[in-house]
Amino acid sequence: MADQLTPTTVFKCLADDTRVRLMLLITREEELCVCELTCALDESQPKISRHLAQLRTCGLLVDRRQGQWVYYRLRPELPDWVRQVLSTALDANQHWLAPETKRLNAMGDCPERAAACC
Repeated sequence: MADQLTPTTVFKCLADDTRVRLMLLITREEELCVCELTCALDESQPKISRHLAQLRTCGLLVDRRQGQWVYYRLRPELPDWVRQVLSTALDANQHWLAPETKRLNAMGDCPERAAACC
């Protein structure tokens, strides 16, 4: 899958506001549940799940199930250049991601987040 990640493929996958925000939040937090992402982006669960499925299909994310919940993280085999693009975008755009980060932080740390949404 990683050999299919050309710059064109990656940037096409990220060519949507919701998908970029999802990727940057996941890059920041390392792993997030669909309910956490739904809260952070203040969007409906079906919309978030649809975008996450697209990012998984593109080869950028992997998921794991824990009971009825689905958690997403960056694909471990992502090439370094993709990780660098995401890290640079995250570092340079904290202000742009501030509303989502604030909503996510308001949920508390992972144990409190789990109680709040999962």
